[in-house]
Amino acid sequence: MSTYIDVASETATTSKAARPTGFGEIMPALLFVGIFFIVPVVALLLRSVFEPVAGFGNYAELLGSATYLKIFANTFIVSGLVTAISLLIGFPVAWTLAIMPTRLASLIFAVLLLSMWTNLLARTYAWMVLLQRTGLINKMLMGMGLINQPLPLVNNLTGVTIGMTYIMLPFIILPLYGVIKKIDPAILQAAALCGANRWQCLTRVLLPLAARGMVAGALMVFVMSLGYYVTPSLLGGTANMMLAELIAQFVQSLVNWGMGGAAALVLLVVTLSLYAVQLRLFGVQNTGGR
Repeated sequence: MSTYIDVASETATTSKAARPTGFGEIMPALLFVGIFFIVPVVALLLRSVFEPVAGFGNYAELLGSATYLKIFANTFIVSGLVTAISLLIGFPVAWTLAIMPTRLASLIFAVLLLSMWTNLLARTYAWMVLLQRTGLINKMLMGMGLINQPLPLVNNLTGVTIGMTYIMLPFIILPLYGVIKKIDPAILQAAALCGANRWQCLTRVLLPLAARGMVAGALMVFVMSLGYYVTPSLLGGTANMMLAELIAQFVQSLVNWGMGGAAALVLLVVTLSLYAVQLRLFGVQNTGGR
C-alpha cells in the first residue's frame, strides 16, 4: 500500500513538473502576433489619426462623404449577397457530399481543392471571358432564345457577385461538410419515424444541428468578401469600387496613408465585431451549455 502511494505521489509530482509554467512556451507565438499584427495595426491607427494633421478628420471625411459611403454600401451589399448565395448553394452540395459514396465524394473534393489551388488571377480572367457580351454565357442564353441581346455581366456588381461566389464556395462547403458528416443519420430517421416530413426534418432537425457550421462558414465568406481586391477590381471596374480597392487607391495612387489607415481600421472593427457576435451566439453559449 505504501509503495502504491509513493508511486502515485511521484507520478503527480512528475505531471506537475511537466506542466508549462508562465508564458515561456507561448512567448514565440505572442512575439510573432505582436510584431506582425499588433504593431502594424497600431502604426496604421496612429497614421490614420496623425496624418496629414492630428485629429479624427480622416474618419469624419470617410464616414461623411456620400462617395465613400456608396463604396461602403457596395462592399456590404456584395459581401452579403455572396454569403447568402454561397450558403444556398453550399449547403445542398455539402449535404450531398456527406451522403454520397466515399469514392465519388473524394473525386468531387479533388475538384473543389483544385479550384482553390488554381491561381486566383487566372480564375478571375476566365470569368471575364465567360461573362463579357460576346462570352459563352451570353451566347448560350441567346442561342436558347432566353434573351434577345447580351446581358451586361461585366464591369458591374453582378459580375463581381458571380465571380466572388464561385471563389468563395469551397470556403463554405468544407466547414459545412465537416459538421453535417458528424450528424448521426439515426437522428433524421427517428424524426421521420415520429411523423416528421422531409421539410420538417430539414428545418427542425438538420438545420439546427448544422447551424454552427453554417454560421462559421458564412462568417468566413463574409469577412473574406469584405477585404477582397482582385476579383472586384477586374470584374467591377472603377464605377463599382469596393473598400479594398479604395484602400489600395489611397495608399498607391494618392499616397494618403491617413485615409487608407482610417478605411482599413473601419474594416477591421467591422470584422472583429462580427467575430465577437459569433463567439457570443455560438461560442460561449454552446460551451457553457455542455
